[in-house]
Amino acid sequence: MDESTLAEMVHRGGVMVLSGAGLSTDSGIPDYRGDGGRGRAPVTYRQFVDDPGARRRYWSRSHVGWKHIALAEPNAGHRALASLEQAGLVSGVVTQNVDRLHQKAGTKAVIDLHGSLDRTVCLGCGDGRARLELHHRLEAANPRFDTKATVAPDGDADISATESESFRVVECLRCGGLLKPDVVFFGESVPHRRVRKALEWIESASMLLVVGTSLSVMSGHRFVHAARRRCLPLAIVNRGPTRADAVADVRIDAGLSDVLPLLVSHPSRTNPDSVSSTNLGT
Repeated sequence: MDESTLAEMVHRGGVMVLSGAGLSTDSGIPDYRGDGGRGRAPVTYRQFVDDPGARRRYWSRSHVGWKHIALAEPNAGHRALASLEQAGLVSGVVTQNVDRLHQKAGTKAVIDLHGSLDRTVCLGCGDGRARLELHHRLEAANPRFDTKATVAPDGDADISATESESFRVVECLRCGGLLKPDVVFFGESVPHRRVRKALEWIESASMLLVVGTSLSVMSGHRFVHAARRRCLPLAIVNRGPTRADAVADVRIDAGLSDVLPLLVSHPSRTNPDSVSSTNLGT
């Protein structure tokens, strides 16, 4: 069985994990390609900076969507990876997600490749703050804005242009500059230091485990290239096809909450007592 082969690979240790949106769908956070994905194009960095209307639409939707992200809880897949790290088998997780559910689950070594929605940054002075502070300020500035919108990927929400027109955006408390969530927008580059650190992890890893991503964007796919250059074993668990299926040593098309807990409970021949199933759930 593919699950048994994957478990034996993981139980050799030195596993670097690359995770994507498919890992968080069981926590109620939609991904781009599932039934909850959005049809419209996301706001780009240039639109956000140059167009006050686009910025207002972004913040109105994000104000609603972030409440959902903030309340989300890790699922069995997140908890399984945390347990595998605690057992010394997973050496690090590089995630394309911005929900910080890996950290909530207890994983320590995490690179938030695309940033995190729970922080904001001023584009003028660089002041960084907790998102909750901005959330309270936006609530105070928009006391009658209480829409029941459908949540979309990346903390977005489906709000009509008409509903967004009256939304008031607030500025940086320090310099009056533009506030932005501390995430990488389309049209921005992933900070070089994050990429460099992740590539360093690849250099010391024994295998790459890709979970919950189709690898459609280069920000994640580059790590598959790096792993293949080192001839590392590559395993992929994802619902639906990925760009690296043809080069994967193990490929499982299934839900992460089903597969990852099996890696924790698997009676590995290499280290049968190494992993405890503590804190795992369904």
